[in-house]
Amino acid sequence: MLLPKPRPEEPPPTRIRFVAEPVSDGAILSLALGTAALSEAILGTGELVPQQPQSPSRLLGIDRGAVTDKPEPGWATVSNVGIAGAVAFAVVDPVLSGFRHGPDAAVADAFIYGETIAITWSVTNLAKIAFRRPRPEAYREQERLNAEYGEENAPDITDTNSALSFFSGHAAISASIAATASYLAFARSPRSPRPWVTLGVGTVVTALISVGRVRGGRHFPTDVIAGSMAGAGIGILVPHLHRSDDAKQRPVWVGVAPSAGGAGLSFGGMF
Repeated sequence: MLLPKPRPEEPPPTRIRFVAEPVSDGAILSLALGTAALSEAILGTGELVPQQPQSPSRLLGIDRGAVTDKPEPGWATVSNVGIAGAVAFAVVDPVLSGFRHGPDAAVADAFIYGETIAITWSVTNLAKIAFRRPRPEAYREQERLNAEYGEENAPDITDTNSALSFFSGHAAISASIAATASYLAFARSPRSPRPWVTLGVGTVVTALISVGRVRGGRHFPTDVIAGSMAGAGIGILVPHLHRSDDAKQRPVWVGVAPSAGGAGLSFGGMF
Protein backbone atom coordinates (compact mmCIF):
# COMPACT_ATOMS: atom_id res chain seq x y z
CA MET A 1 0.00 0.00 0.00
CA LEU A 2 1.44 3.31 -1.09
CA LEU A 3 1.10 6.14 1.35
CA PRO A 4 0.51 9.63 -0.02
CA LYS A 5 3.50 11.87 0.11
CA PRO A 6 3.24 14.43 2.86
CA ARG A 7 2.67 17.93 1.59
CA PRO A 8 5.41 20.41 2.36
CA GLU A 9 4.52 22.90 5.01
CA GLU A 10 3.33 26.21 3.63
CA PRO A 11 5.34 29.19 4.76
CA PRO A 12 3.53 31.49 7.16
CA PRO A 13 1.84 34.43 5.47
CA THR A 14 3.94 37.55 5.26
CA ARG A 15 2.72 40.20 7.65
CA ILE A 16 2.92 43.66 6.22
CA ARG A 17 3.64 46.47 8.62
CA PHE A 18 4.14 50.18 8.16
CA VAL A 19 6.80 51.86 10.23
CA ALA A 20 7.69 55.46 11.04
CA GLU A 21 11.11 56.68 12.12
CA PRO A 22 11.02 59.95 14.10
CA VAL A 23 14.25 61.43 12.72
CA SER A 24 13.82 60.78 8.99
CA ASP A 25 10.06 61.23 8.97
CA GLY A 26 10.34 64.35 11.10
CA ALA A 27 12.86 65.78 8.64
CA ILE A 28 10.60 64.99 5.67
CA LEU A 29 7.62 66.60 7.39
CA SER A 30 9.68 69.66 8.32
CA LEU A 31 10.93 70.10 4.75
CA ALA A 32 7.55 69.54 3.11
CA LEU A 33 5.50 71.59 5.57
CA GLY A 34 8.05 74.39 5.63
CA THR A 35 8.15 74.63 1.85
CA ALA A 36 4.37 74.41 1.57
CA ALA A 37 3.61 76.97 4.28
CA LEU A 38 6.21 79.50 3.15
CA SER A 39 5.25 79.20 -0.53
CA GLU A 40 1.61 79.63 0.48
CA ALA A 41 2.52 82.79 2.39
CA ILE A 42 4.49 84.14 -0.57
CA LEU A 43 1.59 83.47 -2.93
CA GLY A 44 -0.69 85.30 -0.52
CA THR A 45 1.37 88.50 -0.54
CA GLY A 46 0.62 89.24 -4.18
CA GLU A 47 4.28 89.96 -4.89
CA LEU A 48 4.40 87.53 -7.82
CA VAL A 49 3.38 89.17 -11.08
CA PRO A 50 0.70 87.00 -12.70
CA GLN A 51 1.00 85.84 -16.27
CA GLN A 52 -1.54 87.57 -18.50
CA PRO A 53 -4.05 85.40 -20.37
CA GLN A 54 -3.61 85.14 -24.13
CA SER A 55 -6.19 84.25 -26.75
CA PRO A 56 -8.40 81.32 -25.68
CA SER A 57 -7.74 79.81 -29.11
CA ARG A 58 -4.27 78.84 -27.85
CA LEU A 59 -5.77 76.54 -25.22
CA LEU A 60 -6.05 72.81 -25.71
CA GLY A 61 -9.42 71.81 -27.08
CA ILE A 62 -10.36 70.06 -23.84
CA ASP A 63 -9.83 73.32 -21.92
CA ARG A 64 -11.65 75.88 -24.07
CA GLY A 65 -15.07 75.13 -22.66
CA ALA A 66 -13.94 76.19 -19.19
CA VAL A 67 -13.58 79.77 -20.48
CA THR A 68 -16.94 79.98 -22.25
CA ASP A 69 -19.07 78.04 -19.76
CA LYS A 70 -20.75 79.99 -16.99
CA PRO A 71 -19.36 79.06 -13.53
CA GLU A 72 -21.76 77.25 -11.22
CA PRO A 73 -21.29 78.22 -7.54
CA GLY A 74 -22.97 75.01 -6.39
CA TRP A 75 -20.19 72.93 -7.89
CA ALA A 76 -17.58 75.06 -6.16
CA THR A 77 -19.31 74.24 -2.87
CA VAL A 78 -19.23 70.54 -3.73
CA SER A 79 -15.47 70.68 -4.26
CA ASN A 80 -14.88 72.54 -0.98
CA VAL A 81 -17.04 70.13 1.01
CA GLY A 82 -15.35 67.18 -0.68
CA ILE A 83 -11.81 68.29 0.17
CA ALA A 84 -12.83 69.01 3.76
CA GLY A 85 -14.24 65.49 4.03
CA ALA A 86 -11.08 63.97 2.54
CA VAL A 87 -8.82 65.78 5.01
CA ALA A 88 -11.13 64.80 7.89
CA PHE A 89 -10.84 61.15 6.81
CA ALA A 90 -7.04 61.46 6.84
CA VAL A 91 -7.27 62.59 10.47
CA VAL A 92 -9.72 59.87 11.55
CA ASP A 93 -8.23 56.89 9.68
CA PRO A 94 -5.04 56.63 11.81
CA VAL A 95 -7.24 56.49 14.91
CA LEU A 96 -9.25 53.65 13.37
CA SER A 97 -6.01 51.87 12.47
CA GLY A 98 -5.02 52.08 16.13
CA PHE A 99 -8.16 50.19 17.13
CA ARG A 100 -7.73 47.61 14.33
CA HIS A 101 -3.98 47.04 14.38
CA GLY A 102 -2.58 48.61 17.54
CA PRO A 103 -0.97 51.89 18.56
CA ASP A 104 2.09 51.37 16.34
CA ALA A 105 -0.16 51.37 13.28
CA ALA A 106 -1.86 54.57 14.45
CA VAL A 107 1.46 56.39 14.79
CA ALA A 108 2.76 55.11 11.45
CA ASP A 109 -0.45 56.05 9.63
CA ALA A 110 -0.42 59.52 11.17
CA PHE A 111 3.08 60.10 9.80
CA ILE A 112 2.13 58.61 6.44
CA TYR A 113 -0.96 60.77 5.96
CA GLY A 114 0.88 63.83 7.26
CA GLU A 115 3.74 63.36 4.81
CA THR A 116 1.38 62.60 1.94
CA ILE A 117 -0.59 65.81 2.44
CA ALA A 118 2.47 67.97 3.17
CA ILE A 119 4.43 66.76 0.13
CA THR A 120 1.39 67.11 -2.14
CA TRP A 121 0.72 70.63 -0.85
CA SER A 122 4.36 71.59 -1.35
CA VAL A 123 4.61 70.15 -4.86
CA THR A 124 1.33 71.81 -5.83
CA ASN A 125 2.49 75.26 -4.71
CA LEU A 126 5.85 74.87 -6.46
CA ALA A 127 4.05 73.90 -9.67
CA LYS A 128 1.74 76.92 -9.39
CA ILE A 129 4.70 79.25 -8.93
CA ALA A 130 6.57 77.67 -11.83
CA PHE A 131 3.71 77.65 -14.36
CA ARG A 132 1.63 80.67 -13.29
CA ARG A 133 -1.12 79.52 -15.61
CA PRO A 134 -4.08 81.93 -15.73
CA ARG A 135 -7.32 80.56 -14.34
CA PRO A 136 -10.43 80.42 -16.54
CA GLU A 137 -11.79 83.42 -14.64
CA ALA A 138 -8.71 85.42 -15.72
CA TYR A 139 -9.64 84.83 -19.35
CA ARG A 140 -13.17 86.05 -18.69
CA GLU A 141 -11.85 89.08 -16.84
CA GLN A 142 -9.49 89.86 -19.72
CA GLU A 143 -12.39 89.73 -22.17
CA ARG A 144 -14.34 92.16 -19.98
CA LEU A 145 -11.40 94.57 -19.77
CA ASN A 146 -10.86 94.38 -23.52
CA ALA A 147 -14.49 95.19 -24.13
CA GLU A 148 -14.43 98.10 -21.67
CA TYR A 149 -11.08 99.71 -22.53
CA GLY A 150 -10.16 98.17 -25.88
CA GLU A 151 -7.41 95.61 -26.41
CA GLU A 152 -4.65 98.22 -26.69
CA ASN A 153 -5.60 100.10 -23.52
CA ALA A 154 -6.85 97.26 -21.29
CA PRO A 155 -5.01 97.21 -17.92
CA ASP A 156 -3.12 94.14 -16.78
CA ILE A 157 -4.61 91.70 -14.28
CA THR A 158 -2.63 92.07 -11.07
CA ASP A 159 -4.18 89.44 -8.77
CA THR A 160 -1.57 86.71 -8.23
CA ASN A 161 -4.27 84.13 -7.52
CA SER A 162 -5.65 84.61 -11.03
CA ALA A 163 -2.55 82.83 -12.39
CA LEU A 164 -2.41 79.81 -10.11
CA SER A 165 -4.47 77.40 -12.15
CA PHE A 166 -1.94 74.60 -12.77
CA PHE A 167 -2.34 72.28 -11.16
CA SER A 168 -5.40 71.89 -8.94
CA GLY A 169 -4.56 71.57 -5.25
CA HIS A 170 -8.03 70.28 -4.42
CA ALA A 171 -7.71 67.43 -6.93
CA ALA A 172 -4.13 66.66 -5.92
CA ILE A 173 -4.75 66.44 -2.18
CA SER A 174 -7.97 64.44 -2.51
CA ALA A 175 -6.28 61.98 -4.90
CA SER A 176 -3.26 61.63 -2.61
CA ILE A 177 -5.43 60.85 0.42
CA ALA A 178 -7.51 58.36 -1.57
CA ALA A 179 -4.38 56.64 -2.90
CA THR A 180 -2.78 56.41 0.54
CA ALA A 181 -5.96 55.07 2.13
CA SER A 182 -6.37 52.48 -0.63
CA TYR A 183 -2.73 51.35 -0.41
CA LEU A 184 -2.98 50.86 3.35
CA ALA A 185 -6.29 49.03 3.06
CA PHE A 186 -5.09 46.66 0.31
CA ALA A 187 -1.89 45.90 2.22
CA ARG A 188 -3.60 45.14 5.52
CA SER A 189 -6.92 43.64 4.44
CA PRO A 190 -6.43 42.23 0.93
CA ARG A 191 -9.18 39.60 1.26
CA SER A 192 -11.90 41.85 2.63
CA PRO A 193 -14.23 44.30 0.86
CA ARG A 194 -12.67 47.24 2.74
CA PRO A 195 -9.89 48.08 0.24
CA TRP A 196 -12.27 47.98 -2.71
CA VAL A 197 -14.78 50.18 -0.90
CA THR A 198 -11.98 52.58 0.04
CA LEU A 199 -10.72 52.73 -3.54
CA GLY A 200 -14.21 53.21 -4.95
CA VAL A 201 -15.24 55.95 -2.53
CA GLY A 202 -11.90 57.73 -2.90
CA THR A 203 -12.16 57.67 -6.68
CA VAL A 204 -15.71 59.02 -6.63
CA VAL A 205 -14.84 61.81 -4.17
CA THR A 206 -11.79 62.84 -6.20
CA ALA A 207 -13.85 62.82 -9.40
CA LEU A 208 -16.58 64.98 -7.82
CA ILE A 209 -14.01 67.43 -6.48
CA SER A 210 -12.32 67.63 -9.87
CA VAL A 211 -15.61 68.21 -11.69
CA GLY A 212 -16.52 70.82 -9.08
CA ARG A 213 -13.29 72.75 -9.65
CA VAL A 214 -13.94 72.85 -13.40
CA ARG A 215 -17.69 73.51 -13.31
CA GLY A 216 -17.15 76.07 -10.56
CA GLY A 217 -14.91 78.04 -12.92
CA ARG A 218 -11.68 77.69 -10.95
CA HIS A 219 -9.68 75.27 -13.11
CA PHE A 220 -9.27 73.81 -16.56
CA PRO A 221 -9.80 70.07 -17.08
CA THR A 222 -6.06 69.56 -17.60
CA ASP A 223 -5.42 71.20 -14.21
CA VAL A 224 -7.49 68.63 -12.35
CA ILE A 225 -6.18 65.73 -14.44
CA ALA A 226 -2.58 66.69 -13.68
CA GLY A 227 -3.40 67.30 -10.02
CA SER A 228 -5.10 63.93 -9.65
CA MET A 229 -2.19 62.12 -11.28
CA ALA A 230 0.43 63.91 -9.16
CA GLY A 231 -1.56 63.35 -5.97
CA ALA A 232 -2.16 59.67 -6.70
CA GLY A 233 1.54 59.14 -7.37
CA ILE A 234 2.56 60.76 -4.10
CA GLY A 235 -0.21 58.95 -2.23
CA ILE A 236 1.11 55.57 -3.39
CA LEU A 237 4.81 56.34 -3.00
CA VAL A 238 4.72 57.59 0.61
CA PRO A 239 3.12 54.48 2.22
CA HIS A 240 5.19 52.21 -0.03
CA LEU A 241 8.39 53.71 1.39
CA HIS A 242 7.07 53.08 4.93
CA ARG A 243 6.25 49.46 4.20
CA SER A 244 8.13 46.79 6.16
CA ASP A 245 7.49 43.10 5.42
CA ASP A 246 8.52 40.37 7.83
CA ALA A 247 11.01 39.02 5.29
CA LYS A 248 14.14 41.00 6.06
CA GLN A 249 15.12 41.77 2.50
CA ARG A 250 15.86 45.01 0.81
CA PRO A 251 13.19 45.93 -1.73
CA VAL A 252 15.76 46.12 -4.55
CA TRP A 253 19.40 45.12 -4.58
CA VAL A 254 22.29 44.75 -7.01
CA GLY A 255 25.29 42.48 -6.35
CA VAL A 256 28.43 41.06 -7.87
CA ALA A 257 29.35 37.42 -7.13
CA PRO A 258 32.15 35.16 -8.38
CA SER A 259 31.21 32.56 -10.96
CA ALA A 260 32.95 30.08 -13.22
CA GLY A 261 35.18 31.96 -15.59
CA GLY A 262 34.79 35.34 -13.94
CA ALA A 263 32.31 37.41 -11.99
CA GLY A 264 28.60 37.74 -12.45
CA LEU A 265 26.28 40.69 -11.93
CA SER A 266 22.93 39.92 -10.37
CA PHE A 267 19.95 42.01 -9.40
CA GLY A 268 16.64 41.22 -7.84
CA GLY A 269 13.87 42.57 -5.74
CA MET A 270 10.75 41.95 -3.72
CA PHE A 271 7.61 43.88 -4.57
